[in-house]
Amino acid sequence: MAWFRKKTALTASTVKKYVQVPEGVWTKCKNCQEIIYAKEVQRNLNVCPKCDYHFRIGARERIALVIDEGTFVEMDAKMRSVDFLDFKDTKKYKDRIKAAVKKVGDGDAVICGEGNLDGLPVVVAVFDFAFMGGSMGSVVGEKITRAIEKGLDTNAPVLIFSSSGGARMQESIMSLMQMAKTSAALAKLKAAGVPFLSVLTDPTTGGVTASFAMLGDLNIAEPRALIGFAGPRVIEQTIRQTLPEGFQRSEYLLEHGMIDMIIPRKEMKQKLSQLLRIFTKK
Repeated sequence: MAWFRKKTALTASTVKKYVQVPEGVWTKCKNCQEIIYAKEVQRNLNVCPKCDYHFRIGARERIALVIDEGTFVEMDAKMRSVDFLDFKDTKKYKDRIKAAVKKVGDGDAVICGEGNLDGLPVVVAVFDFAFMGGSMGSVVGEKITRAIEKGLDTNAPVLIFSSSGGARMQESIMSLMQMAKTSAALAKLKAAGVPFLSVLTDPTTGGVTASFAMLGDLNIAEPRALIGFAGPRVIEQTIRQTLPEGFQRSEYLLEHGMIDMIIPRKEMKQKLSQLLRIFTKK
């Protein structure tokens, strides 16, 4: 009896076989593994509506979220990294730079500039992890130092949103020197009484964590951001012990006094505005 034929279960592979779904329509959450409509995630400020996982976002997207529309003026936009060591690992450094520029756009792993946050003038530096893992080379260190010095000159609070794998190995000792340079600039800012708020996003590691990223008057993080110097896998291999659940995540660091607060992306602009007005007494 043909009408009693067993029905085939509808699976993802069956749907894919008969229905052509365009790329980018759906996205998979790395935390809860749910398949979500991509536009729904975008409308939610690139935060998973199911589990509140914060997806990584680009520097210009973040600037648009926290800086008042039409007020941002970029600084040092034409600064470019160069391969002064003629460095080559599996690929030439100059080729890596070209690939990163093609992927992200002109510039480097950080965008700096001036703007208003709820009407309050600020200087902001925002990392873009998509540009060579947000690594800090000579250009990144110089741009951040100039942003700090701009805040010092104009008496404007400085905000740095970090998202980095650390110092850029292709520039050797020159990239490590940026740790001291940026930290020294922040010491001058602190002596002048100008506020510096450091916002750590996923991931903030290596030489960035070991320098300016943890030197804020307030160290703030997004939920579940990976924050640390060496990665969990390296630490486990070194100490030969299993690390606690959630080790090096924002919540663990807050519990152990390494950061001051966690602010969800939806509340970031409002909370930063409140904090800056407390610091500046405005």
